Amino acid sequence: MTSTRIAVIGGSGQAARALASHTSSHQTTIIARGRPGVDITDYRSVATYLYETQPNVVVNAAAYTAVDKAEKEPDAAFRANAEGPARLAVLCSAARVPLIHISTDYVFDGTKAGQYGEDDPLRPLNVYGATKAAGEDAIRAGCPQHVIIRTTWLYGPDGQNFLRTMLRLGEERDVVRVVDDQHGAPTDVESLAGAIVRIAEAVAGAGPAGPWGTYHVTAAGETTWHGFASEIYRLAAEAGLRTPRLEPIPTSDYPTDAIRPHNSRLDNSKVGRAFGIALSPWQEGLSRIMSRVVAER
Repeated sequence: MTSTRIAVIGGSGQAARALASHTSSHQTTIIARGRPGVDITDYRSVATYLYETQPNVVVNAAAYTAVDKAEKEPDAAFRANAEGPARLAVLCSAARVPLIHISTDYVFDGTKAGQYGEDDPLRPLNVYGATKAAGEDAIRAGCPQHVIIRTTWLYGPDGQNFLRTMLRLGEERDVVRVVDDQHGAPTDVESLAGAIVRIAEAVAGAGPAGPWGTYHVTAAGETTWHGFASEIYRLAAEAGLRTPRLEPIPTSDYPTDAIRPHNSRLDNSKVGRAFGIALSPWQEGLSRIMSRVVAER
């Protein structure tokens, strides 16, 4: 079996960390580096990294993900989410190395009644979503052999994410109020990492006729942020952790700098047809991640 060498950019992010620790049954080597050694906004550092690692596939997990902060720092968000990926796409195309790029549901405006398909119009509501949409366009233009993966509500056992925030608030407060009119699929980084590795192994050396394009990859099922929090606290209570009273609220009661889409539900059928990938229900992923979090306390 031919070995696959995957170079991951964005080593400090939660998706990149999950990829770096992922174990595969195949002959696959994963190298992940982030700042300061490899900075997606620094062309020279990225070019050097690719030259040193000589990968079969590149995964871009680097991004400016502070959604509200991006409203005040649009230039920084654009550099990381659009300009950096544009340069990376040119490098990968020149080296004839496939590029896998992680994107987001925030490229949509959330007004669709059902699940979003890969070809639905991009209408971002905030700076973060606009810069991610620009990054997608740049990759399509710069690197024909690409796979863009859109995912939703990403979380993991460490770092800054909704799960960690809810557990912290559960220890600090008697009452926690969470939005109950935004819908999506909480997706754990470990499941996403496994899907990315499977796709990378499939496209390594695929050539121009490979399954290139955009795919949605999220956990199965759907909920609201309040529903997500409810399941977090149910599992936390079972583990003997302190939990608060949870109250549902509308988005209008929780104003933020960046507008969020009310519907982040994505159709995953395309990635199932192309790669045979179907992530487990979001509750299963959460249970697995919570077990790790509790064990590490």
